[in-house]
Amino acid sequence: MDLKQLQLSLQQPHLAPVELWDPAFCGDIPIRIDRHGDWYYLDSKIQRPQLVQLFASVLTRQQQEYFLLTPVEKVRIQVEDAAFVIVAIEQQRSDAGPVLIATTNLSEQVLIDTEYPLFLQAQPDGQLLPYLQLWRGLTAKFSRAVYYQLVDLAFPVQVDGKNRLQISSAGVHFELGTLD
Repeated sequence: MDLKQLQLSLQQPHLAPVELWDPAFCGDIPIRIDRHGDWYYLDSKIQRPQLVQLFASVLTRQQQEYFLLTPVEKVRIQVEDAAFVIVAIEQQRSDAGPVLIATTNLSEQVLIDTEYPLFLQAQPDGQLLPYLQLWRGLTAKFSRAVYYQLVDLAFPVQVDGKNRLQISSAGVHFELGTLD
């Protein structure tokens, strides 16, 4: 499979062009995304997937805060951890070697590469967990099941005298942690 063709097929056409908008800040609204990627309004879970996808299409992160943007208003929401959760991972072969395609809880597919890299983020207990950098400063946390899949796909390497676990996608190596 051609890597460029795969990248083009996974572009995010559903996203609203929020980069073109500069609305006034209108305050906070009681929308929250919990640690599992579920959206709530006034502590009631939003049950309509189309409504969540609409909100997600105008979601952005600026200076560690999350906003929903429209051409006429900007409202702040709360995000407990990451805006999205990676619920599936698929490994494919390409002309550049193995590629990993991550699927979010909103059915978005993302090619893990230099544009959307995997990184480790420290948790309050000190544990490092994998996340995926997305568009507009947003991130996605890997679900526990997908994290285990990543570990199964990873391989040990030695870097600076330490044994590390790495994974490869689109010609880029990403570290999952140390083995020592």
